[in-house]
Amino acid sequence: MGGEIAFRRYAEGQHAKDLLRLITCGSVDDGKSTLIGRLLLDTGSLPEDVVRAAARDSERWGTNGDQLDVALLVDGLQSEREQGITIDVAHRYFDTARRKFILADTPGHEQYTRNMATAASTATAAVLLLDASRGLRPQTLRHACIARLMGVRQFIVAVNKMDLVGHDPAVYAQIVATTREALARLPSHEAHFVPLVARSGDNVVGRSAALDWYTGPTLLGLLETLDSSEPEAPELRLPVQYVARPNEHFRGYAGTISGGQLQVGDKVVALPAGVRSQVVSIDTAQGPRQQAAVGEAVMITLADQLDLGRGQVLAHLAAPPNVGTRFEAEVVWMAPQPLVAGDGLEFKFAHRYVAGSAARVVHRVDVADLGAHPAMTLGLNDVGRCEFVLAEPIAFDSYDEHRATGSFAIIDRVTHQTLGAGLVRSASRGRLIAAPEQVTRPQRAAQKHQRPAVVWLNGLSGSGKSTIGAALDRALFERGHHSYLLDGDGLRQGLNRDLGFSPPERRENLRRAAEAARLLADAGLIVIAAFISPLQSDRDAVRAIVGAELLVDVHVDAPLAECERRDPKGHYRRVRAGTLREFTGIDAPYEPPQSPDLRLDTLQLDLAAAVDRLLAYLEADGCLATA
Repeated sequence: MGGEIAFRRYAEGQHAKDLLRLITCGSVDDGKSTLIGRLLLDTGSLPEDVVRAAARDSERWGTNGDQLDVALLVDGLQSEREQGITIDVAHRYFDTARRKFILADTPGHEQYTRNMATAASTATAAVLLLDASRGLRPQTLRHACIARLMGVRQFIVAVNKMDLVGHDPAVYAQIVATTREALARLPSHEAHFVPLVARSGDNVVGRSAALDWYTGPTLLGLLETLDSSEPEAPELRLPVQYVARPNEHFRGYAGTISGGQLQVGDKVVALPAGVRSQVVSIDTAQGPRQQAAVGEAVMITLADQLDLGRGQVLAHLAAPPNVGTRFEAEVVWMAPQPLVAGDGLEFKFAHRYVAGSAARVVHRVDVADLGAHPAMTLGLNDVGRCEFVLAEPIAFDSYDEHRATGSFAIIDRVTHQTLGAGLVRSASRGRLIAAPEQVTRPQRAAQKHQRPAVVWLNGLSGSGKSTIGAALDRALFERGHHSYLLDGDGLRQGLNRDLGFSPPERRENLRRAAEAARLLADAGLIVIAAFISPLQSDRDAVRAIVGAELLVDVHVDAPLAECERRDPKGHYRRVRAGTLREFTGIDAPYEPPQSPDLRLDTLQLDLAAAVDRLLAYLEADGCLATA
């Protein structure tokens, strides 16, 4: 009986303790695994058999002579022990009289940065380790930047290996000053500093005589007093993970509540579908409930039999998420191939996958100074801000308000590998796609008695794109339709005059042209765009920006020899003379479209016949309706 009472009191005490989720991060070989091993050992958090096994392994793998190599207490993979590095993320659980901890030991090597970013996404605090003999390094700042990006606001900067600098307080003071100055660029955060020697345990759990000039708390003392509370999203968010349909009489929507509370009787809206209903029942693994809160997995039924699929987000009517296809986000790029504007990508928001692309790279963070600098691409392990465009609308929030609906993964559409992680920054609270008073594209088009379209004419220089585009524009005008011609040369003299002809700048030229075409189509116009669009990836990016429902992909086709014979602008002569380089079709690639909506062979068709073909296509497609 006494044992049961003691156990119950112990369980109640454990339940009463708060929980701190933290990570250790920093550059390779700065001592993260050693620090965690020492922390676990000195708090009595390891079973004796684990310590004995580590002692045996120290004889084989250890780097501390005859002494116990405490890093082996956490480096579990054989490859980690052989190389003396951390590769995978290791989670450790321990507690003290004041608090419970979940600690993630993350790798320091650049090639494993993605592992660190994943661990940081669930952390409240970070122990940022650095080697006193080496000082602040770029990877240390990269980890600090990523941790703050992922929502970590509290940092403990552990200045390790003070024994290598003779426990010199002047060295410590200089490192503190340098690190504070560098971290000052991070938005709203707290930084605490502690000097220590992880190998011997100085200032980890107990105080150190060798560092008696330091009068602040030990590392454990700081960990026990940090604020462990995490801001909770007050608005309801329930991403639908699974739709249960065992028979025609039951339809349940299952998922985990990521924000707010849900009660039977609540009126909710499912987004991006935009349909409304009322909650009839809430079921959990423990049985029916009248209400449920953040973190609980539920199966709910609604008053209406709504055809909602995986990835819809349920919210209260008064506080919905944003719905749209465009947003800005902070990105951690994790792939060897760079992120380039216009490349086709796939995005995973909660439980929904949607195609899209990067419309532009806004800036890249330089880990040397944590400053934001203009960039056109992001490389491996880069952190930056990008604008993205999706092929269809999704429901999302700002990451600062809702982690679950404000974060996403970027995926390769061919290999399905994860390329990067993103956090939405530009969402506006409670804004839906279109307010009732907003004039819509169909309304503008109906006023003009036509259906808008973007006729994208692509082909080699000299194939006849601009000539056909101008003739089509004139023909539409004479028929009473509202159209506008966008020509590559015209845009390069104005909107795009700051761009050169490098591959990234050519992609940006097409991106801006596609954005302009989309805006004109939103105004109800039939837009004619004549551009050399050499690569299929370029044309896919245009389709993602403009929208598949608007785009008419037209291949203006003529053999290279014929285009060179025509040479209306003299470009081919300059190429052959060696004064013009990287010209499409000669020394730069051109990928003919495999399945365009329309192909115009200008070797066989004269100008009038080509325009007639285009008009017939637009008429059959319903674009040229009359009053």
